[in-house]
Amino acid sequence: MSFRVKRSATEESLEADNHTDGCVKGSLGYARDDNWKNMFKKILLIIASEGFRQEEYFETKKVLESVGFVVVTASDAMGKAVAKDGSLASVDLLVGDVNVADYDGIFFVGGPGALAHLDNEKSYQIANLSVNKPHGAICISPRILAHAGILKNKKVTGWDKDEELAGILDSVGAEYVKKSVVVDGNLITANGPEAAKEFGEAIVKLLKT
Repeated sequence: MSFRVKRSATEESLEADNHTDGCVKGSLGYARDDNWKNMFKKILLIIASEGFRQEEYFETKKVLESVGFVVVTASDAMGKAVAKDGSLASVDLLVGDVNVADYDGIFFVGGPGALAHLDNEKSYQIANLSVNKPHGAICISPRILAHAGILKNKKVTGWDKDEELAGILDSVGAEYVKKSVVVDGNLITANGPEAAKEFGEAIVKLLKT
């Protein structure tokens, strides 16, 4: 008697893409390529419930999902988070309910609402528990990491239109580097929405090494 293993929709999708991306089929008939391996990597993006920067979230998320990573979104309120431009993002869980061990990488998104909604003890706890895995922040949110006390001896970039970042970083023993994206060990920081795609690509590269 023969039987066929029932496959998930994701597995079916990977097999359908097999003829275009050069994937090699495994014994069960579905694609076993880098995307298949990446499906098991889960990334947490943390956004403000109001005033997150849409490019920094959506563009980064797009890059991560394009290689098969699972992206989970946390915020300070459930429901729909509202971006600076009014666009909406679905929130999967509260910042206070995050279990750092569940994720392969954890990153804070910036925007005008980031400090008001995320610069607090709950975020500091997540940041401190994330230091041994890929982690980081974009735009103004590296300041949250600075306030969490995890940037000593690190090279960091971030939003600096108020020209205060260098002083903030110096006060916690970090070095400000004027680049769009800076990778220092398993820490990735970026300076704003224009760097969102590069930020996502840096996350992918780090998680694939």
